[in-house]
Amino acid sequence: MNKYSVKSIRVITKPFLIPFILVGLLFPLWGFANDITNPLVAAFKNILLISHFESSLVQFAFYGGYCLMAIPAAIFIKRFNYKQAILMGLALYSIGCFLFIPAGKMMVFEAFLVAYFIMTCGLSFLETSANPYILSMGDESTATQRLNFAQAFNPLGSLTGMFVAKEFILAQLNPASETSRLELAQNDPDAFSKIQQNDLNVIVDPYLILGIVVGVVFFIFLFSKLPGSKSSVESKLDLKPTLNRLLSNRHYKDGVIAQAFYVGAQIMCWTFIIQYGVNELGLTKAEAQSYNMVAMIIFVTSRFICTYILKFINPGQLLMILAIGGGVFTLGAIFISGMVGIYSLVAISACMSLMFPTIYGIALDGLGEDAKIGSAGLILAIGGGSLMPPLQGAIMDMTPFSMGDFVLSSTRASFCLPFICFLVIGYYGWNTKRDPT
Repeated sequence: MNKYSVKSIRVITKPFLIPFILVGLLFPLWGFANDITNPLVAAFKNILLISHFESSLVQFAFYGGYCLMAIPAAIFIKRFNYKQAILMGLALYSIGCFLFIPAGKMMVFEAFLVAYFIMTCGLSFLETSANPYILSMGDESTATQRLNFAQAFNPLGSLTGMFVAKEFILAQLNPASETSRLELAQNDPDAFSKIQQNDLNVIVDPYLILGIVVGVVFFIFLFSKLPGSKSSVESKLDLKPTLNRLLSNRHYKDGVIAQAFYVGAQIMCWTFIIQYGVNELGLTKAEAQSYNMVAMIIFVTSRFICTYILKFINPGQLLMILAIGGGVFTLGAIFISGMVGIYSLVAISACMSLMFPTIYGIALDGLGEDAKIGSAGLILAIGGGSLMPPLQGAIMDMTPFSMGDFVLSSTRASFCLPFICFLVIGYYGWNTKRDPT
């Protein structure tokens, strides 16, 4: 029997049931933050009259916080415990949300970027602690299933964030087009400034409410007992030997790379579906966001289905199949115009559904105590979401690409980047399928 065979062992044992539920609440919390933010790339572009590249710096700041804070968060966990790291994460998350208030008053884009950065420093603490803590809540043979189950609730928060972005932000913004705003900025700066201030206030309000909710969750964790949140082996922090062991583990090292490309693909497909709908089909931003919500519903449904399928095939094989599907649908979004193109873009979410937790589980499999530092590398890999969207935004700012008689819009051409990401992920899946040890 290989190590991916199913054993008659409970995925969640009774002593960890309440801690699992509490920590599981964090997954939709960061899903909400991720997906209320993605549509705002297009909103900031219109409100502040900046380029696709500049507006995508929202994602650079957002996922840059993950990248910078991942290793410090892991060291913090090693020095203290999972509970203290979760509290630190919730505190930074809440503070970042409240910083949207002065950012909105100042009407300075960079101030919003600082708020996003601090907020995601907190999210980095949460993900660096919650994921390995979930893995540790029971038998190692059921760890990947346990993480997949917890991760299945992440999209519920994402879908809520998308709904709030659509109904309470995008639909409430002034409908004036970018061209109209440019004319108004030149002819009546005071009126334009008033529109900007009103639109930015619309953006700030949901983050204020989110900050309050996260603050409440902070106090729930503060007064809760989390068994097993302390390292089972008391030892000094031996960072260098740990890193040497991790870097010598091929599945872990390649997993970090695959995770960076996965997060990049996910953020690009979900962030720029609005630009795809607006630029290619003439939809409003709110209408285009509806397709993002459909994509998330498909994502959630597919995640539960794929979690079940994982009982019968090993994670590497499933990852390879999903990556092939994602690549095929991405080609459809690039080369097929009209509604079929956006349907293809939506369908990619079915293939992305289980990639993150599957890569995470494969990479950390068998690492033991090294998983605390190892998880930081996989959270650091979320930095792929900070680097790739600006690159895609820069391609969107270009003129259409002409290939003989065939003209490809810069919007559709920009999705070549997610396609490359799926190639990398597929290769990792193929490698782990071929050699699961």
